[in-house]
Amino acid sequence: MESSQQKEVIDFLGQYTEVFNSLVKQVLHDPDKKSLNSMMDSEKLSQLLSKGVKVDTAMLFNKQMSFMNQQAELWQSATKALMGTKVEPVVSEQHNDRRFKDSEWSENPVYNYLKQSYLLNSNMMQEMVNSLHFEDAKAEEQVKFYTRQYINSVSPTNNALTNPEVCRDILESKGENLIKGLQNFIQDLQQSPADALKITQTDPDAFTLGENLAYTPGDVIYQNDLIQLIQYKASTKKVNEVPLLFIPPCVNKYYVLDMDEKKSLIKWAVSQGHTVFIISWVNPDAKLSHKGFNDYMKEGPIAALDVIEEVTKSSKINVVGYCIGGTLLATTQSYLLAKGDTRINSLTFLTTLLDFEEPGEIGVYLSEEVLPFLKKNIKEKGILDGRVLGLAFSMLRENSLFWSYFVNNYLKGKDPAPFDLLYWNSDSSNLPAETFDFYIKHTYQENNLIKDGAVEIEGVAIELSKIKTPSYFLATIADHIVLWQASYKGAKVLSGPTRFVLAGSGHLAGVVNSVDHGKYPHWVNDELADSAEHWFEGATKNEGSWWTDWENWVAPQSGQQVTARKQGSKKHVSIEAAPGSYVKKRN
Repeated sequence: MESSQQKEVIDFLGQYTEVFNSLVKQVLHDPDKKSLNSMMDSEKLSQLLSKGVKVDTAMLFNKQMSFMNQQAELWQSATKALMGTKVEPVVSEQHNDRRFKDSEWSENPVYNYLKQSYLLNSNMMQEMVNSLHFEDAKAEEQVKFYTRQYINSVSPTNNALTNPEVCRDILESKGENLIKGLQNFIQDLQQSPADALKITQTDPDAFTLGENLAYTPGDVIYQNDLIQLIQYKASTKKVNEVPLLFIPPCVNKYYVLDMDEKKSLIKWAVSQGHTVFIISWVNPDAKLSHKGFNDYMKEGPIAALDVIEEVTKSSKINVVGYCIGGTLLATTQSYLLAKGDTRINSLTFLTTLLDFEEPGEIGVYLSEEVLPFLKKNIKEKGILDGRVLGLAFSMLRENSLFWSYFVNNYLKGKDPAPFDLLYWNSDSSNLPAETFDFYIKHTYQENNLIKDGAVEIEGVAIELSKIKTPSYFLATIADHIVLWQASYKGAKVLSGPTRFVLAGSGHLAGVVNSVDHGKYPHWVNDELADSAEHWFEGATKNEGSWWTDWENWVAPQSGQQVTARKQGSKKHVSIEAAPGSYVKKRN
């Protein structure tokens, strides 16, 4: 790069950085964003460090000495590299770290030094935290989480001045990339809630529900304040006698289970001869703030069961719950059984928590320090804004789901590529304040759901241990929202015959891993061992989708073959074609 060009780039970057940082400061210091600031407040970390923390001084001293030696070695190595000598790196990024994939990070001595210096400092900071021993395991998890967030936020890849790809783009576009990036940033701010930055992860105009997403043929045959119930059109002449109901999570749109032909569990289930129904949750506003968990249960799965029984004339129904939908399903089944209602014939739980002792990193957002601010904000608005929840989930995988888009959208000035799963991921739903309070208290905060009688709904004690219904649990090995070991603990809570299966990949891709196009394996073990670790030791790895294993499990519980049913009935006529109107309301 010529000196005149360097000066031009540096001058432009200085002006751009000043404007960009000014905008960021305005966002972060906005009075409406106090709840978000409190989550990242360094004072909170200081408070955590004062809670029963012991320091392994010997370990810390050794790590510091090693760090000093590596820094000295890096200086020597960098000097040799600047003189044209080929040297081996002092420290290297992990093989799956795609932030430094550009060749300049290894071939250019300056960028190579920046990268290695960053990695050394990152390692040292992590090792300092590792030398701390906490009495409170939750405090330790919080410190490690926020330390990781800080480390990844200050990566040289996230700064226009120190990212070689961005600098090249500046030269090639004469700074147009940064102007476009600034426009992208302002546009995202305008579409974000007061509490979070909703960063665009995919082309929002690339998908249309009912056309290239959620287009399996069906009809909305019932609706109330909280749900639309969709019945799908049969694709076989004969169907199973026992119908099948899907309950998706109420904080997400249902069509994750009906993406396209390659990933649609709904379409595949229909092709297997099931009469399939699915709940499409409303995206509530403040007018529905009074709706509680009991309303979600009664107007959700229970109302759906009533309609399905009338339409199909079947007194038995197989039910599938996904994530929070699975937690709601287990609660509903306990409630119904206590009332003598045995319509739910089998239970399938997809990436579901029943025992919340190990909530994973999502628990850091629900700590004693953070939760009061979150509750106050939700109470004022009447809802939990789904976009805030979306950011929280993204920050669990901050490099791949946040910072990579920060660099691509705002520094490179590019538009993200179309990606259906990320389109769905950004299409979040709100949750009424009453429902949030009940759910958080009895799950993440107090873990009451697994304590028989600790939760009551309209005077009915919830007792999961008394559920003897045949159950199928599907967890995914790389799930960062529902740890598979924690899901396994939930499987042990129920008393009936239970099958546990572990699939490859994560919370979304592992579930919609289709039979024809899936690339992830699954592990099976007919025995439900005492612990998740023992279960895995005895498990057999099978290539391909878990869908066939589940079909082999649910088919024997689906009754005889009957003539395919038409959608709806005289009482429940078609209101509109699938996917319906509730799913189309975006934040």
